[in-house]
Formats: sequence, C-alpha cells, structure tokens
Amino acid sequence: MNSKPYVREVSKTTWFLSHPRYKRYMAREVTCIFIFAYTFLLIVALARLSQGEEAFNAFVQALRSPLGVLFNVAALIAAVYHSMSWFDVTPQAMPIQMGEEFVAGNIIVNAHYGAWAVVSLIILFWGM
Repeated sequence: MNSKPYVREVSKTTWFLSHPRYKRYMAREVTCIFIFAYTFLLIVALARLSQGEEAFNAFVQALRSPLGVLFNVAALIAAVYHSMSWFDVTPQAMPIQMGEEFVAGNIIVNAHYGAWAVVSLIILFWGM
C-alpha cells in the first residue's frame, strides 16, 4: 500500500483554461484592471480640473486622441461585461426569500437589468 495520497497536478498559470466557467471567471477578474484604470483616470481628471481650465482642456484633448478613445471603448466594454457577469450570478450570490419560497433567479436578473436600463436612461437624459 502506498501511504502517499494522490495529488492531481494543476498548472499554476493556466489552470483556468481547463473549463469554460473558469475562463469566464478570469475574464471577469481581468475586467477589474480596466475598472481600476478608468477610476484612476477620473482621479487624474479631477486633479487637472483643480489645476485650472487650461490643464483640464489639455487633459480632454489627450482623451480625444486615438489611444484615449481606444482606452475609453475598452473600459466601457470591460464595465459592461463586468456588470453583465455579475447580474448573471446575482441569484446565487444574493438569494431573496419571500416567505418559504425563494424568488426565481430570472426575476432577480431581469430586475437588475431593468434598474440598469432605467438609471442609464436617466443619466442619458440628464446629460442632454
């Protein structure tokens, strides 16, 4: 008899490539980098705004460059994917119980999407 327990070899760098669910998990985690970078960009924008109109206008001009537009589009895509992936797992992360029964998962998910649409429309009309 062998006294050593069997230990399955798992790659430390590519473990997430073995299953589609792990790939989606890692993609969601990578989107956090874009969210952080965009948050940092907003902090820089506030700093430039505090330095005066000229500094802020130079900052806005830099954002209008192709690289700035590309970053903003990438950050938007990452934020949308991040939000959608969270909404899809919300029923498991936040089950809502009404009496003895739990609210159906699709109701929770659709409520999140509906709230997202309403808030987005409010912001859209407020910005016009």
